[in-house]
Amino acid sequence: MNNFTESDERLALRKAVADLGAKYGRDYFEKAAQEGRKTTELWEEAGKLGYLGVAVPEEFGGGGGDIGDLAAVCEELATAGSPLLLMVVSPAIVGTIITQYGTQAQKERWLPGLADGTSTFAFSITEPDAGSNSHKIITTAYREDDGWRLKGTKTYISGVDEASHVLVVARTEDAKTGNLKPALFLVPTDAEGFTYQQIDMGITSPEKQFTLFFDDVRVPADTLIGSEDAGIDQLFAGLNPERIMGAAFATGTARLALAKACEYANQRQVWKAPIGSHQAIAHPLAQTFIEIEMARLMTQKAAALYVAGDFMAAGEAANMAKYAAGEAVCNAVDRAIQTHGGNGLANEYGLVQMLAGSRLSRIAPVSKEMVLNFIAQFSLGLPKSY
Repeated sequence: MNNFTESDERLALRKAVADLGAKYGRDYFEKAAQEGRKTTELWEEAGKLGYLGVAVPEEFGGGGGDIGDLAAVCEELATAGSPLLLMVVSPAIVGTIITQYGTQAQKERWLPGLADGTSTFAFSITEPDAGSNSHKIITTAYREDDGWRLKGTKTYISGVDEASHVLVVARTEDAKTGNLKPALFLVPTDAEGFTYQQIDMGITSPEKQFTLFFDDVRVPADTLIGSEDAGIDQLFAGLNPERIMGAAFATGTARLALAKACEYANQRQVWKAPIGSHQAIAHPLAQTFIEIEMARLMTQKAAALYVAGDFMAAGEAANMAKYAAGEAVCNAVDRAIQTHGGNGLANEYGLVQMLAGSRLSRIAPVSKEMVLNFIAQFSLGLPKSY
């Protein structure tokens, strides 16, 4: 593919995923959230059809594609109104890290289930006192004769109640210097000493957020993913795909909000013509369309750079894509609500439920402020400000 068009295969993938999403839609998603259910049926069908595993190597049961293909799946499901948040976590972050850094035995053990959706993995890095500063995490892994012992706390971790394992960013002690350095451990969610507590959130979503507690959780040696000396490099192997997927998730939601707004603007008539004929309505919606397309293009660029192995440039593009998509979705939902007037706040139109989730896109998986810090420092050469 070139810089501005997607391959026929990816376009066909988008169409197939859009058809699957249409079977479920926003009503299914919201009903599941209201009833406290998961979107299990959609997850299982997407897994059976190979959509969750499009970026997993073929030898481990996947489609052999790349992060751009997985992002396309994520975007189309979000556009259909049934986004799968755990796609960002399980196949994108955890799947990428295991594929790049896992041993052959670890890949054979975990990737097939990840590819077909029969296994779901969570990812935990954020801590109560660290926030955006991953260098301040204090969850620590202590080496023992037969493995490791983990102690610490994580917070705002998605989907732990659905996961068989959680990939934990912990710190190990350097035997020579005594300094702590990051390492990754795949911890079973039924491990002794591991507990979690749901956070009461105002977001309409079947996926929940949790605080995790590791109280001397013992895990065998083979739960260490990659090298304990690899440090920050292997961590960021998963964080750039996370930003790409977060951008795809947001642009899909923005496309849904815009479609709802345009449908209403074409039908709602108060004066002589539908309200969509008024520039006060039409121009903000046209502006949203432009913002969405720019975010989508930057997301595709980030994915292409990541696949090409230009990880610094991919990191820059992934941050910009996530920023652009976060702005686009917040504006899209806000303008869609404004287009509907009072109806925009009525549950039946399905927009007010999207408000908190769209706002999250400016905060996670990395805040807009930290993106701007990154661009100022690395793209513009300005002094570090934090």
